[in-house]
Amino acid sequence: MGPATADFEAALAPAGGALRRAEPSTLQVNVGKLCNQACHHCHVDAGPKRTEIMADATAERVLALLAANPGIVTVDLTGGAPELNPSFRRLVEGARALGRTAVVRCNLTVLFVEGFGWLPEFYRAQRVELVCSLPCYGEENVEKQRGRGVFHASIRALHLLNDLGYGRPGSGLRLDLVYNPVGAYLPGPEAVLEADYREQLRSHHGIEFDRLRTITNMPIARFAADLRRAGEYDRYMGLLVNHFNPSTVPGLMCRSLVSVSWDGRLFDCDFNQMLEIPLGAPGPRTIWEIDDVRTLDRAPIATGAHCFGCTAGAGSSCGGAIA
Repeated sequence: MGPATADFEAALAPAGGALRRAEPSTLQVNVGKLCNQACHHCHVDAGPKRTEIMADATAERVLALLAANPGIVTVDLTGGAPELNPSFRRLVEGARALGRTAVVRCNLTVLFVEGFGWLPEFYRAQRVELVCSLPCYGEENVEKQRGRGVFHASIRALHLLNDLGYGRPGSGLRLDLVYNPVGAYLPGPEAVLEADYREQLRSHHGIEFDRLRTITNMPIARFAADLRRAGEYDRYMGLLVNHFNPSTVPGLMCRSLVSVSWDGRLFDCDFNQMLEIPLGAPGPRTIWEIDDVRTLDRAPIATGAHCFGCTAGAGSSCGGAIA
């Protein structure tokens, strides 16, 4: 199959047909597109000039929804840089007070934004689980994707976090790193890359971490625009389609996750959110129209050609490789 036949529903047919949800256990909240970086691969098209920011009232409704749904055990905060949102503290503290796991998708360099020096101690005090972007263990590849000076700032941030116990055995302070390819190709085997990261970061920088998660670059937003400029879009889509792996389908994150946008709309995943693809289930479309997320159990999931990004090779999810 090539990009002209990138029919995800047709690809699913031999694997059991259309995607449907299990009972949701994760609420992934995109608090907005404001970020201190503007990375080439960003599917959110985030950056320093973006003005989409979750309002306090929306954040409070997120916490009310969380309180009403004990089956949601994890709150996964993303952006942009989620820490730049004025309601960030409230969301983390509220989730932790309700006994839920708080995951923060951190770009590392946000720790050095003026006025945000409190972040490392806050993470530790709230026992936040950190998932931190580091697309390579070498300076050249990181800065090709994320900008000049980002690599050394990221290493400094990791040292700060290690010094607080993050990534250290027995600390209970989880620090995962995220790898995504610099170019238009699939990630290598997660276990092999993790071993390379561990050896390189430990020997050259004395850095420890818990796990490496590999994530495939999604052919949407800024990365898709880069692919089209380079004349690589069709080739990359063909790569994803031709590497469709049916064994990844049961583990797709959209089956157990509900995505909330900065303005309170509901989506099947963060990628669908960026593409403005409405929730596949009939009925509620915003957090103000739903009280019990269990009503989404067994509901259909909206899909599109971009879903081949999550099912190619070993698969890709916010938790890393699937198969």
